[in-house]
Amino acid sequence: MTDQPAAKTPLLALPGLKAVLAARTLSAFSSQVQAVAVGWQIYALTHSAAALGFVGLAQFLPMVAFIFPAGHAADQHNRQRIVVTCQTIEALAAAFMAVASFTHHLAPFMIYGLVALFGVCRAFEMPAQQTFLPSMVSAADFPRAAALSSSLFQVASIAGPSLGGLLYGLGADVCYALCAIGFTIAAFSTASMRLRFPARAKQPATLAAVFGGIAFLKSRPTMLGALSLDLFAVLLGGATAMLPLYATDILHAGPWGLGLLRAAPAIGALLVAMVLARYPMGRHSGFWMFVSVAIFGVATILFGVSTSIPLSVLALAVLGGADVISVMVRSSLVQLGTPDDMRGRVSAVNMLFIGSSNQLGEFESGMLASAIGAVPAVVLGGIGTLVITGVWMALFPGLRKLDRLEDITPD
Repeated sequence: MTDQPAAKTPLLALPGLKAVLAARTLSAFSSQVQAVAVGWQIYALTHSAAALGFVGLAQFLPMVAFIFPAGHAADQHNRQRIVVTCQTIEALAAAFMAVASFTHHLAPFMIYGLVALFGVCRAFEMPAQQTFLPSMVSAADFPRAAALSSSLFQVASIAGPSLGGLLYGLGADVCYALCAIGFTIAAFSTASMRLRFPARAKQPATLAAVFGGIAFLKSRPTMLGALSLDLFAVLLGGATAMLPLYATDILHAGPWGLGLLRAAPAIGALLVAMVLARYPMGRHSGFWMFVSVAIFGVATILFGVSTSIPLSVLALAVLGGADVISVMVRSSLVQLGTPDDMRGRVSAVNMLFIGSSNQLGEFESGMLASAIGAVPAVVLGGIGTLVITGVWMALFPGLRKLDRLEDITPD
């Protein structure tokens, strides 16, 4: 990319960046509202912790099935068109859920099927969408731009659950209708972008090409270490699937309480992201990533044993703030350390490791909670996160010694 803006260029002055941020924020907002509505509705219909886990599994399985072809498609076809198509399908599916819920025809099996459809869309949408930001900003600007993007994402993650919990009192159909509007506007924002990508040679969809992201990461142990650390940390330490159960049976809160619990990690993440947007991470980035994951594990344990709403909210806020630091290091490694013709496939692996770990973590938490109880399951997950942190520090010394993020370049 030529004629990159200087590091001090105001981020929002960069052409097209506002549209990128608007589309991502609206899509995230709609997804968060939907997550609250689906979680509350499926638990209200089934009163089953396992059912909450099946929601995560319904999103995870399509991710596994389609993520690698999706990454190859992002490197071979028009990335903007892929994202617009996915967001349009999401809008139509949310509209269908609104109508079916309003007419009292939305059964649990239909929710699982529609959640799976969203999983397919996200599998194709995210690898393509994640290539937009590094195509617009320089390596020097990327940490600040990523922090700004993360800040807006956290705003959506705060407003989405809070508004979703409030609107659920009016009916799940109201939540789904709002999601349909949000996805629609996101699609129009994405379509309005003026993106330019370097010309890429077409590659046939061979196994080597489709799974090229894995081969690339195997040759980059620092990047692989960052992705796999987040994978296991979120898989073991993620307690979000249990929030409807905690809100109902442990903390004795209603839909608004659930919305507050879902918003708490985003509140902490927003505060940290705002600091990072103004004061980018300096030296010893890899070391601070490990510290942040350890804090994530401790906060998970604290949430697991809490029976107080204020303490639970505080633990989740600390958890969210710690997670942002890990996300910043990982995203900088993936986007700045990968050449453009590989970004779709490497982003697909990133999405599989990180995005799907949320859904698989929900399934794992739901199954474990149904077997041994919610509190032991969450606490055990936090302990597992601490163990993984120590093991990964020994296995990936290059990640532990990683210094400045702006110095990351494709090898």
